[in-house]
Amino acid sequence: MPQVEHSRYSYSKTPLSKMMLYAVIVGIITGFGAVFFLVATHFFSVYVLNGLAGYPTIEPAGEPRIFHEMHGYFSPFILLLITTLGGLLSGFLVYTYAPEAEGHGTDAAIESYHEKNGIIKPIVPIIKMIASAITLGSGGSGGREGPIAQIGAGFASYFATKLKLSKKERRILLVAGMGAGIGAIFHAPLAGAIFAGEVLYKEVEIESEAFLHTVIASIVAYSVFSFVFGWTPLFATPVFHFTNPLELISYTILAFSVGIFAIFYVKIFYGTRDLFKKIHIKPHFKPAIGGLLVGLIGIFAPDAISMGYGPLQKAMVGDLAVGTLLSIAFLKVFATSFTISSGGSAGVFGPSMVIGGALGGAIGLMIHHVAPSLASQPGAFALVGMVGFFSAAANTPFSTIVMVTEMTGNYHLIIPSIWTAGIGYLVAQKWTIYEKQVKDRRHSKAHYYEYAKDILEEIRVKDIMHTKFTTVYLTTPLKKIYKILSQSKDDDLIVLDNRELLAGIISIKSIANLINNTGIENFIMAKDLANKNVLTTTLSENIHSLLHKIGFKDINVIPIVDDKNDKKVIGIVRRKDIIHAYNKAKEQIAANF
Repeated sequence: MPQVEHSRYSYSKTPLSKMMLYAVIVGIITGFGAVFFLVATHFFSVYVLNGLAGYPTIEPAGEPRIFHEMHGYFSPFILLLITTLGGLLSGFLVYTYAPEAEGHGTDAAIESYHEKNGIIKPIVPIIKMIASAITLGSGGSGGREGPIAQIGAGFASYFATKLKLSKKERRILLVAGMGAGIGAIFHAPLAGAIFAGEVLYKEVEIESEAFLHTVIASIVAYSVFSFVFGWTPLFATPVFHFTNPLELISYTILAFSVGIFAIFYVKIFYGTRDLFKKIHIKPHFKPAIGGLLVGLIGIFAPDAISMGYGPLQKAMVGDLAVGTLLSIAFLKVFATSFTISSGGSAGVFGPSMVIGGALGGAIGLMIHHVAPSLASQPGAFALVGMVGFFSAAANTPFSTIVMVTEMTGNYHLIIPSIWTAGIGYLVAQKWTIYEKQVKDRRHSKAHYYEYAKDILEEIRVKDIMHTKFTTVYLTTPLKKIYKILSQSKDDDLIVLDNRELLAGIISIKSIANLINNTGIENFIMAKDLANKNVLTTTLSENIHSLLHKIGFKDINVIPIVDDKNDKKVIGIVRRKDIIHAYNKAKEQIAANF
C-alpha cells in the first residue's frame, strides 16, 4: 500500500528566527510603500480633483493634511473630464504594463496565495501604486485596502523569491505583506494581521501558520507609517456606549439590513463587471467609460464618489439627514462598481465602510425618530453599520470588528458590533465581494498536502469504476476458464452463481500450478477454484478507505456490489486504477509545495 511522505513538504526550511526577521523587513518596506501611496493619492486629490474641478476633498479627522486644499469653484464639466481621463490613464498603465493590477487588488493577492504559489510579478506593486493613486485622486470611487494589500503582497513576494525561499515561505510572507499594508494605511495593526489571514477563506477561518509573521510585519509597517503621519485613529467619534440590552433589537434590524444590502452590492458589482466584459473594445479604454459614469454621479451627488470618508465622518456625529445617507449608500454601490468593475484600480474596503456607515446612520436615525430608547445614539449605528456591512460583503467578521474599533478608537460598541457582524455574515454568507476566496483550508491548493487524506476521501469508487468485466459461473470448466483468461484484460475473474450473484473470485495465480496438468480440465470447475472470501466495495466508498481495506493483500480486482444487495455485482475497480488515482493526487499535492 502506498504511503504518504510527511517530511518532504510539510515544513519550512528556513528557521523561525530568520522568518521573523524577514517579516520585519517586509513590514519596513510595506510601511514606506504605504507612506508613498498615501502621498500620491493626496497629491492627485488636491492638485487635480480639488485644484482643477473644485471638488471638496473632505478627509476624516485622523487623516494627515499633506497638501493644502485649494478653494476653487466646483465645475461639473471639469469633474466629468477628470474622472474620465483618470480612468483612461489608469487603464493604459495597467493593461499595458501589468494587467494583474486591474480591479480591487485583494482578489489578485488571494489568487496568488491559493493558485500561484505566492508569486506576483515585481512590476505589479509599482503599477498598482501609480494607477490606484490616479484612480482615487481623479474621483474614482474606491478604497486603499486593495491597492495596499497587493502592493505589500507584491513586495513580499519579490523579496521571498530573491531569497529563494520555499513556496510555503513565500506564501507566508505574501500574507504578511498584505496585513502590513492594511495595518499601516488604516492605522489598525492588529486588524490588518487578522484581515490578511481571514480574507483568504469564505468560512470563518484564519491562516494560522502565517499569523505570527503577519502580526510582526503589520506592527512594523504601522509604526513606520505612524512615525511619519502620526498615531491618532483614522476617525474621530463621540464616546458611544452600549448600556441598554433592548437596543439589540435595533441592531438586529441593522444586521439584516446590511446583510441584504451586501448581497445587492456584490450582485451589482459583478453584474457590472460582466456587462463591461461584453463591451468589445480594448480593455485599456473601459476604465474611462467607468470614470465617465462616476463623473455623472458626482455632478449630482458629490458625496458618493472619491474616497467618501468625509461624509462617513459626518454620519458618525449625526450631521447628515436620512435621505442624504440613503442616497450615498445606494449611489456609492454603483459608483464603486463603475470604477472597479470596469477595470479601474482601487479597493473595495473603503467604499464598503462608506456604504455600511451611511446605511447604518440612516437606520439609526429612523429608529431613533420612532423609538428613541432603542437607538439612543444614532451615530453609533453608523459605526456598527460599517462593521456589519463589510463582514457580510467580505466574509470577514473577526477582522472587521477589530478594524473598525482600531480605525475609530472606540471600544465601547464591541457587543453590538459582534452581534451585527455575526448576523450580517450569516445572512450573506453565500455571497462575497472577493470571488477568489476558497471555502476553507482544505479547498486551497496551498494546503493540498496537509489534507492529502481528505483529497483521497473525495475520490469515490464510482469515479474510477469499470462496468465491463469478465465473469464465469460456478459450473464453468477449467478448460474454458483458461480460454477466458487468455482473452481477458484482468488476471482475476468474477465467479457468479446461477442467479447471477457473486459467488467468489478466481485469480490466474491460483490456477498457475494446474496449467501443465493435462486431463483434469474437464473435471475441475470454477466452484472448485473460487476464493469465496471476497473483498468487495460500493460506489460511495472512497479510495482512502478502500486502500486501507486492501492493505498488503494480493488483490488486483475488487467487485463493486449494490448498496442494497451485497451479492449483486455492478462493476469492478482495479488496484492499478486506485494506485493511479492516489499518485495523481500526490503529484498535485507535491506541485504546490
